[in-house]
Amino acid sequence: MKAKNLYCLAAMCAGAFAAAPAANAQDVFESETLSVTEYTCDNSNHYFQSWRDNWFIQIGAGINQPFVERGIGQNAPGHDVDRKRMTTTYNFGVGHWFSPYLALRFNALGGALHWDTPVAPDMQNGWTKAKYANLNLELMWDMCNSLGGVNPNRPVSVIPFVGIGGAYTWDIRDAYQQPAAAANIHRDGKAEYKNSSWTLPVTAGIQFRFRLCKYVDFFAEARASFFGDNWNGVAYGSPIEANVAAVGGFNFNIGGRGWNVYNECTYVSQLADLNNQVNTLRGQLLNAAQENAALRAQLPCPEVVQKDCVNAPLMTTVRFTINSDKIMPTEEVNVYNMAEWLKANPSENVVIVGYADKDTGTAEYNLGLSERRANAVADELVNKYGISRSRLTVNYDGSNVQPYSENDWNRIVIFTQK
Repeated sequence: MKAKNLYCLAAMCAGAFAAAPAANAQDVFESETLSVTEYTCDNSNHYFQSWRDNWFIQIGAGINQPFVERGIGQNAPGHDVDRKRMTTTYNFGVGHWFSPYLALRFNALGGALHWDTPVAPDMQNGWTKAKYANLNLELMWDMCNSLGGVNPNRPVSVIPFVGIGGAYTWDIRDAYQQPAAAANIHRDGKAEYKNSSWTLPVTAGIQFRFRLCKYVDFFAEARASFFGDNWNGVAYGSPIEANVAAVGGFNFNIGGRGWNVYNECTYVSQLADLNNQVNTLRGQLLNAAQENAALRAQLPCPEVVQKDCVNAPLMTTVRFTINSDKIMPTEEVNVYNMAEWLKANPSENVVIVGYADKDTGTAEYNLGLSERRANAVADELVNKYGISRSRLTVNYDGSNVQPYSENDWNRIVIFTQK
């Protein structure tokens, strides 16, 4: 009667275990089904890049014309601009576009300067020359990207810029190759000669950039730098002096030019589509679980004695790996189920029988291995779950008895009722 009741209990509990997921699934799927709600998103593009992207090197040359006091001789008044005094200037720059709209550039210019300025009081005519170098930090604005939309392949771009930096002017000499006199500096009643100066110019200009390919642009820019009064070594008259330049050359775009872009509305739409797919799959799974529960409800159930319906273990075996008496983590649940059944049925006792497969090891070795396996399970029930050892009987048959036709299934411990 006990064996019959045990089989009945296993069948009842297995049926309940299989039916429970269907009921639970319905609750879970009904409560967790997601719905898509209206969401207002920013439908504009956002641009981003690595700090390694969008660097450029600029190399060019052009002409410059200084605007300074004419001099301290008889023709001193005014700010003459003599086109014959235009000279060559050279340009080198390194910059980085940190967005499609703004960039920073270190820009260096230098060369020779000539201006129509007699520097000695007794000179009627003449001109002065010097050498200069100018380094600026400039902020550049891509006006076309800002006003017309970002397009890294735009053939022509208009880029205003402003900056500040430092300039050094040296070797200031007159037409007679003599150092120029600083008219406003006197010591002991004599004019001092000053043939170099440091100044902090402010620069503004505009660049036109023509795209040749992904990596190279041709550029032409007009620029003006404004200096303090002593830039040319003569300090009098207008407090501000200037140097106007026109420069052309090439921009070399390191790694090309472009930006990564994302639009959050695109991602919201994709999330909504994925969410709808998840809801569809959940609905199909719910329907399948309900159909499964309905089919199981039609299965006949054997008549049982209700008072014996306790939490019996669903499995009555513990498997082992080859040549091992260690209980695998995946088999712990079977030991736990047997312990719970024994606790719920304090009058019941069990026999723990160990086995080994005959394909590995000798009969004598397998007999000891099967004993160790059976004792490992018994020790687990006693030490971990508090089952009295008096309720457990340990037997072991080694490989002399093979409960299963598959040999590797016989690395096992089987529970039977005593």
